[in-house]
Amino acid sequence: MRVCASQQFIMGPEVEAFEREIAAFVGVPFAIGLSSGTDALLVSLMALGIGPGDEVITPTFSFFATAGSVSRVGARPVFADVDPVTLMMRAEDVEPLITPRTRAIIPVHLYGLCADMTPLLSLAAAAGVPVIEDAAQALGATYGGRQAGSFGATGCFSFFPSKNLGAFGDAGLVTTSDEALAARLRRLRNHGAEMRYYHREIGGNFRLDALQAAVLRVKLPHLARWNAQRRANAETYRRLFTAAGLTQVMLPPEADGRTHIYHQYVVRLPERDRVRAHLTERGIGTDVYYPVPFHRQECFADVAPRDRAFPHADRASAEVLALPIFPELTPEQQEHVVASVADCWTRAEA
Repeated sequence: MRVCASQQFIMGPEVEAFEREIAAFVGVPFAIGLSSGTDALLVSLMALGIGPGDEVITPTFSFFATAGSVSRVGARPVFADVDPVTLMMRAEDVEPLITPRTRAIIPVHLYGLCADMTPLLSLAAAAGVPVIEDAAQALGATYGGRQAGSFGATGCFSFFPSKNLGAFGDAGLVTTSDEALAARLRRLRNHGAEMRYYHREIGGNFRLDALQAAVLRVKLPHLARWNAQRRANAETYRRLFTAAGLTQVMLPPEADGRTHIYHQYVVRLPERDRVRAHLTERGIGTDVYYPVPFHRQECFADVAPRDRAFPHADRASAEVLALPIFPELTPEQQEHVVASVADCWTRAEA
């Protein structure tokens, strides 16, 4: 109602206040509100001057925007296989892919857990290239006591409605500790203009709506509690699956020095599609993040390497299944989920 009364629906004081609050939450000096998480990746690449002839290393297992944004600026995405347990980028897989054309590395903090950043940052520094954190699923996740989005040249966040902090539509944000880069990001989100009608460069319309900023400002103070509830639900799942003796189910990894905020609760199991169909019959919502790695996507056929295998990503795409994890999930509902998985295996064995 405050935004409607002001009639300032694009940018303005609501957006500026939200940017200050998120910057404080992440622990960085600058935050730039944007129209989506995809645009956060896109404008980060633009601000770093990445374009045709350049290469950007991404994991092959992620949401499409990670690699799609690289192609949109005319650069070439270079795909790395992922860790067999965390399903995230590893420095040992990235290092052989670095060439004189490499201009950035994009680790993805997947499902609410941070990637192993220390070796990736060291590798990027040695190569002289920036790190762009895809933190779309990780607002509130920590690594070594620091927030996701505070490590790279930029941190890219999404506030898609299903995120732990969700808007009432599309919204995104970029964080950075570089003042000059922050100024360019602000300029690029507004058609390359700092002053109306005076354009220093060609940007785009990547502005955050004031209504979305206002919604997110109301919800942000609740985020820590919601993340804690998700973590509690994850612990309940761990206890229930262990008690049920379901050794076929690989539970999500926790990692020393990292705080998982469980944007998704993703298990891995054989015969995933059969189990998913059974859970659907029992009224349990599930999803698969992600069924097709980048190196198998039709649109990347011209850049997918034919001489390299991606065994961990390929296996993950056949096994991952996201179970309900939202903060309001009850213990009884979780018991129903685990009992339904157990029932599926019992039926198969019979």
